[in-house]
Amino acid sequence: MVTPLMVLFFAATFAVLWRVGRMKRHVLGYGIAFALSAVAFLITHLLPADAFYLFHLTQLFYTLGTTVMLVSVCERAGQRLHLGSMAVVYLISALFLGLAVSFSNEVASRLVIVNMGYGVMFAMGVTTLLSARGRSLIDVAIIGVMALHAVDFLVRPTLTLLFEQAIPAEIYRDSIYYSLIGLVLGVKGVTTATVLIGATIAEWTTSLRESSERDALSGLCNRGAFEESMRNLLPRAQTEGRPLSLVVVDIDHFKKVNDIWGHQAGDQAIAAIGRLIGKMVRGSDTAGRIGGEEFCVAIWNCPNDAAEQLADRIRQAFEGLKHSGLSNDVRLTASFGVATARHGETYEQLFARADSALYRAKSSGRNRVENAEERHPEEPSPQPKSELIEFKRALG
Repeated sequence: MVTPLMVLFFAATFAVLWRVGRMKRHVLGYGIAFALSAVAFLITHLLPADAFYLFHLTQLFYTLGTTVMLVSVCERAGQRLHLGSMAVVYLISALFLGLAVSFSNEVASRLVIVNMGYGVMFAMGVTTLLSARGRSLIDVAIIGVMALHAVDFLVRPTLTLLFEQAIPAEIYRDSIYYSLIGLVLGVKGVTTATVLIGATIAEWTTSLRESSERDALSGLCNRGAFEESMRNLLPRAQTEGRPLSLVVVDIDHFKKVNDIWGHQAGDQAIAAIGRLIGKMVRGSDTAGRIGGEEFCVAIWNCPNDAAEQLADRIRQAFEGLKHSGLSNDVRLTASFGVATARHGETYEQLFARADSALYRAKSSGRNRVENAEERHPEEPSPQPKSELIEFKRALG
């Protein structure tokens, strides 16, 4: 029981770091991955050793833990793990595991099948991490730990079974393999947790150092810090051949919010959308407040269509928020402009195109996303409306 309790301790540690340090979601992902792995080990340890569902449940939770871990470390590096391929590996392994359980009481084949699946998944994660450039010492350490998992899962079962050979299900927990796996998982758990805790503390230190560059109201970067970040990201994106998209956000009818409910209500709305944006972007993205009620999100390694989809998810989520400073039946909305950097484009040029798309969203009725990469033969002209009717429609 020492191993699962230790892993649960690490899961709680990451949850506390995420909460107290206001870290990005990949840190919480580490905690969830450790918790899922602990559940998998408890299932193996506590359920009947000869139960037909034992390996199926263990495989499910270990696969979930592996997937969440790899998604988290890849997101930290600004990379996307191909979840479809992970699902295919799991389904193939589950199919062969089902056949092994049906035709034999020996667990040797089951062990090789499930561990080979985990090994392939970690190898896919390592390949994804290696595609990121400009790796620091911590990045190299994380890649090394993920590679250790891949090698262990691919090699250990075969080597162990060479010595022990047949392992009937009813004596599985008395086997050499079972004793070895507790030791190996303990060592890997401590090693992985140590590296990831070190990486998290380094991120936390950087976050504290950059706190002076944060907008106190929204919690996002202030204008100067955001623009400086963009001037570094654009050359890097062009050098590495990666798409960089920009989303410009503006709260609709914000002046009327201040006029009707007061500036405190307006401040609460700015804080709310800042928190929302911060939760919905990845660790590799940069978000900032660049004006009174205007925000920008730089989305790293993100093609245009995906950036537009993210903008629309933020739009829908903001539209559904309740604001304590407003009337109960009032919902605020926001308009969005999206653009993706072109070769040789400066930040000013990219922002101008995204801002033009934002203006088009405002002119077309607000509470919508417009994409600068889509052609619009005619720019819509604002329709003359009563300000009161327009405001009710936007908030209604």
